Amino acid sequence: MGVQDIIEGKKQWRAHVARVKALPPDYRIVYKEIQRYLFKVGPVDLADGHLLSGIVDFFEEGAAAGKGVLELIGDDVAAFCDNLVKDSRTYADVYQESISRKPGTAGK
Repeated sequence: MGVQDIIEGKKQWRAHVARVKALPPDYRIVYKEIQRYLFKVGPVDLADGHLLSGIVDFFEEGAAAGKGVLELIGDDVAAFCDNLVKDSRTYADVYQESISRKPGTAGK
């Protein structure tokens, strides 16, 4: 990764943060909770930015339609997040695979 890639990544992240800040307050609160949850769960492809920007797109559309954020995602933020990443590889999966491959741990 070169310097230009880092600079471009920072520009994209700042633009993303600006979009989040433009959301209504209830949407921002829920977005931050989703972001915190996903950073803990750690989908491997989270760093590519498509998941988080897709959530912002979804929230912008919901806000424009006059819907409350919980109308879009339901009352359980964690369940919403789990559904988003149910088919994604997580860092927990990577770790589990690495410890199951260690010599002498097969079958344990």
